[in-house]
Amino acid sequence: MGIIAKIASVVLAITFMTFVTFFGRLPIFRNTPVSWLHRAIWIHLPKLFSAVDQRLTSGRITSYTSRTFNYLMYDKHPTILIFFFLLLAGSQYMYLPAAWPHFTAFNKVAGSLAIILPYLFLYLSAFTDPGQVTRANHARAMAQYPYDFTLFQPGVTCSTCQLLKPARSKHCSVCKMCVAKMDHHCIFINNCVGANNQRWFVLLMLTTGIQTLYGGVLGAGIIAAKVRTRYPAWSLWPWWGGSSHGASSPLKDYLVAWSWGIQDHVGMGAVTMLALLTTPLVWGLLAYHAWLIYCGTTTNESMKWSDWQADMDDGVVFRRKLRADRTKDPRVEAVWTRWPVEAEQIIVRTDDGKPPHSKVSLPGEGDWEPVWRLRDVENLYDLGLWDNLLDVFFPGYPFRDQAVPVSEHRGRQRRTKKGSTGKSQVEPESRI
Repeated sequence: MGIIAKIASVVLAITFMTFVTFFGRLPIFRNTPVSWLHRAIWIHLPKLFSAVDQRLTSGRITSYTSRTFNYLMYDKHPTILIFFFLLLAGSQYMYLPAAWPHFTAFNKVAGSLAIILPYLFLYLSAFTDPGQVTRANHARAMAQYPYDFTLFQPGVTCSTCQLLKPARSKHCSVCKMCVAKMDHHCIFINNCVGANNQRWFVLLMLTTGIQTLYGGVLGAGIIAAKVRTRYPAWSLWPWWGGSSHGASSPLKDYLVAWSWGIQDHVGMGAVTMLALLTTPLVWGLLAYHAWLIYCGTTTNESMKWSDWQADMDDGVVFRRKLRADRTKDPRVEAVWTRWPVEAEQIIVRTDDGKPPHSKVSLPGEGDWEPVWRLRDVENLYDLGLWDNLLDVFFPGYPFRDQAVPVSEHRGRQRRTKKGSTGKSQVEPESRI
């Protein structure tokens, strides 16, 4: 196996394993090879290893491995952040000396921006307060979003922080704090992604994706130009062309030509291959978060919606209307929020699959009716794409001051509600 094939194999393996690790639990991959492989790697193999280790060393290796893994994944430390930074810097160190002389003036300017911006947004993502809820800012956090009486109920107190939990907040067991509009804890930035730094995290993914794609395409173009000095009909795309060293040549000849093209600058060739093969992973992650923004939800909330759908499948979910003029209890709710709409319904689960008993004190009025589909549930936090983007990139934007009727927001909610409640879900604390 030639050097280019070895590089490609290693990068593909790492990329695929990363994809399986972080996305194998998504409901969209349920009952697929991706889900089965995820379970095999993270459930069945550890059980098998633990059983063997128990016999051989009384579980000492398993205990040490588990502590190390939990430290890397679930403790707040900069190890993975430093690794990510070094990966960026090291790749550029190997790539730029060979590639820079071949760049045009435009590519040098654009490339400089592509190099610098990921570092800027990495810093902002990692060192911006994600939105910690403290006693000092608790009243403001409570006034950001109303409770939807589905995912978030008033009156719930964080058992750790001993504060009423604002709507859309979650306590992070890694950062040891409640975070406003919690999305997930990201080990690559050693920080939570929340109300204050979600925009920087999205821009980090965007600029990183541009850097890998741009650098990969430019590097591949430089390599292709050199290969064509020896094999004029050779193409980067093996299905194009028609010479013995072109698209119709066997894969072995194609890889040999590629290896010859990078023999003077193996580092640049390796980074080019790494960039091209990891680009789909970065853009896939960006697309997932763009979809969440479009749907007006977060990673944490999408997981909750997934749980609701499972209960709906079991027939234990019911709803009824909330009064439009209901009186809020100022002890557990903010009387005023910046959000332009309020909850229209309350959703509950029951243990026996029957509507709640009349003696149970729950908000709302009228009869309880069963709910079977997420599309029939109002997502209070979806105001339409434009306002969803404003909420992400301008946290605290005063929606109440807009001269837009509540009914118009309601209409946009109904138009976008299909798919707005948990199309793709992932465990909040187990993904990047």
